[in-house]
Amino acid sequence: IDMSSRLAVWQQLAESCGLSTVQQGLQQVWRLLLLCLICRLCFRLGVASTVKHVVSVLAGMYGLFLFFELHMLWVLLLSVLCYLILLLSRHSSSRGIFLSAVILIYLLIGELHLIDIVTWHKIRGSQMVVAMKAISLAFDLDRGAVGPLPSLAEFLGYTLFVGTVVFGPWISFSSYKNAVEGTKLSWLWLYSSSLSLLKSQTCLLVSTCIAPYLFPLFIPIHGNSVTEKWLRAYENAVSFHFSNYFVGHLSEGTSMLAGAGFTEEKDHIRWDMRVVKPLSVEMPRSMVLVVTSWNFPMSRWLKTYVFKNAMKLGTFPAILVTYTASALLHGLSFHLGAVLLSLGFITYVEHVLRKKLACTFSACILSRPCASDCSHRHKKEYWVMLLNLIFSLLVIFHLTYLGSMFDPGVDEQEVEEGYAASHTIQRWSQLNWASHWVVFASWVFYRLI
Repeated sequence: IDMSSRLAVWQQLAESCGLSTVQQGLQQVWRLLLLCLICRLCFRLGVASTVKHVVSVLAGMYGLFLFFELHMLWVLLLSVLCYLILLLSRHSSSRGIFLSAVILIYLLIGELHLIDIVTWHKIRGSQMVVAMKAISLAFDLDRGAVGPLPSLAEFLGYTLFVGTVVFGPWISFSSYKNAVEGTKLSWLWLYSSSLSLLKSQTCLLVSTCIAPYLFPLFIPIHGNSVTEKWLRAYENAVSFHFSNYFVGHLSEGTSMLAGAGFTEEKDHIRWDMRVVKPLSVEMPRSMVLVVTSWNFPMSRWLKTYVFKNAMKLGTFPAILVTYTASALLHGLSFHLGAVLLSLGFITYVEHVLRKKLACTFSACILSRPCASDCSHRHKKEYWVMLLNLIFSLLVIFHLTYLGSMFDPGVDEQEVEEGYAASHTIQRWSQLNWASHWVVFASWVFYRLI
């Protein structure tokens, strides 16, 4: 396409897709933002903390009602069930394990069509946030990191906290308590939450109106049938990534607007809630960092409450347990399970291979950047940078392959019900199972050296 026709298409796209996307995005969230703001102002009032917890519960319930109507009762049921279990097992020292098992059974029963599948998929995100909060609290109670069992109002105020109950993210019980205490209103608070909300709308625009038309409309690349398949897969992956950043930045904005997500340094308060880091995913150093940057709170939760508890089984089994736990929390969908377990193998193989190579060549080529005073002899040489670049390109290749199945062009009904297993297998076989073969070859190479 020549430049003038490309500009005409861009203009048409901005009018037909851009404006309606921003309009719909704001239409969906403005009432939730207002609720977060009301909650924040109520926390500033000098009323009893029980009143604040009740306000948090009511605001959270209304927020859920705005998005899920009466289906929000399932999320409420899960919260009450969790509190009941914690109450009954208050003298036990393994509440974390017990509650995790009960939540897992509840989620599996719901998943296996206790209610219709489309409804369940809609409320799954909120179910996941509530489950993560309850499990983290149970483990913290076991460890003594949290004192006595919170009251019902306090517990429901935490699990249904309006800033996090619809879009996430997971926050710890102490973060919620800090939010309820109500730090003073400041320009920095307003600026930080507004910036996150602006980023979220930008990511929504990219996901909906730019990524699906990336080649050749924005980046003029044409190719043969093989490259065409990979370019289409890359478009799908980028569109999926940016829809995740949209939710991530939106959840940063809502949680900060409601008063959570700050750190205190002496007298200085920093509003630094960080859920996603798009650059670390789109221009990655390693898959290990991609997994962390995809959702920081989720990654921290999995590391603290799953990985560390599973470490007694050994590193690789602990990684598998962690990714399985993540897959189960995300729901019993074949495509998510397949992606998460594939990620588990990719991160493990990449980690051990880079560790071995870093040791062999005494070079800074580990999955995570080395500290400035590390013992490696080779730090900034060209060949070291080249090796790191090769690993980065390999990660982009894996992400393109894994994200190829999240196709924005498929039937809406299929998306709502969760992709069928045949969809995943078909997408990956179209790409000749390339990523899985590369992981297998990398593992063989690692064993040989």
